[in-house]
Amino acid sequence: MTRVFVTGLGVVSSLGFGRDEYWRNVVAGSSGFSPIAGFDTKGLDRTVAGEVRGFTPRDFLTSAEARRMGRCSAFALAAARMAVKDAGLATNALAGERTTVVIGTTMGEADVIGELEDAWVRGGSDAVRTRRLPLCGSTLLPIHVARAFGARGMVQTLPAACAAGNYAIGFATDLIREGRADVVLCGASELLQRVQFAGFVRLGAVAPERCQPFDKNRRGLIIGEGAGILVLESEAHAVRRHANVLAEVGGSGLACDAHHITRPHPEGTGSLKAMREAILRSGVTARDVDFINAHGTGTVANDKIESLVISEIFRDRPVPVSSMKGMLGHCMGASSALEAVACVLTVQTGVYPPTVAYETPDPECNVNLVANRARSGASDIVLNNALAFGGYDAVVAFAKPGRLPDPVEADLAYRASQRTAAAAVGGGASS
Repeated sequence: MTRVFVTGLGVVSSLGFGRDEYWRNVVAGSSGFSPIAGFDTKGLDRTVAGEVRGFTPRDFLTSAEARRMGRCSAFALAAARMAVKDAGLATNALAGERTTVVIGTTMGEADVIGELEDAWVRGGSDAVRTRRLPLCGSTLLPIHVARAFGARGMVQTLPAACAAGNYAIGFATDLIREGRADVVLCGASELLQRVQFAGFVRLGAVAPERCQPFDKNRRGLIIGEGAGILVLESEAHAVRRHANVLAEVGGSGLACDAHHITRPHPEGTGSLKAMREAILRSGVTARDVDFINAHGTGTVANDKIESLVISEIFRDRPVPVSSMKGMLGHCMGASSALEAVACVLTVQTGVYPPTVAYETPDPECNVNLVANRARSGASDIVLNNALAFGGYDAVVAFAKPGRLPDPVEADLAYRASQRTAAAAVGGGASS
């Protein structure tokens, strides 16, 4: 039950590459939206996305690496290299069985699959280039990263919908706490792809040009892409090498709405449980939370239900809330990983990212929104919400080092709270 520290951050996004450029644009409230250039949008009435521009794989990868992987894996490996460098780790320091790689995604190398399908449709099966087949599959993302660093611990892909990044961080943290790894490269990578984009447009979920989380006149999400990777280390490993610790990972909460594929439960049952569990597993209370990075997609139902849940947990305490999706777009599986990077930087700097394009308050979204401009404040403990399709609800807490109680004490307190809750339910049932 060791403490788990974040020591490095890597980013590939529509707001820039590397944590410094990314954070500078986040704090400035910049937009990463632009007309889609990566594929033909003919026939679609939505053509704007948070597309990564100016990314050349060979700026970050060797020629051999660039040839054997698709764009989604290239995002992941580029972000991993940035994170490892940011952590002050030599590449060969990660070789061996005590380094693990956990990457989340929803679509994986969907561009390669689309390319092969197009070739089949246009020229028949003989037109499919067999040498491209080994590039397919979401399972490849962590394998490529592990191979680059010689990491021979566990590799794992977590296709946990739009909560994949938080799932990866929570799983990685548990591996370190259980003593199964000293270092984990974790996060998520996602690619903007034609079939995915067209599907969301057909669902009526995509806004015309901008995303307006929590605004009364919000019209939907803007889809984005990119990768966010974090270096996590056990306390002993970080101390032994005198690492620069950026933040501590607290508790994570996981739950399912068990309700509908695309709509959240009207009472927010899953997200309510996930947020409460992340707080309890951190060994703190709701009064200790300083800031919430909301899922905040800009869709009518999601923002309303998330606001309801936040109000239920924090009652009359106006904890600051923000959504970054008005700048980055909804980067699907990578969204909570990119937002986790921002949460760590909020812990570092005390700056809350702004919720841009906010114009008209919605009485059904009664939260203390960080509207349009970044705000400074306390940042000892922050929450990162990911509330995905199908009720994949995952929340992770980040904290200043030393702010959280001992992990063993936190675990004992959590278990005690669960026994008390179970007894209360049992007592109610018997009466």
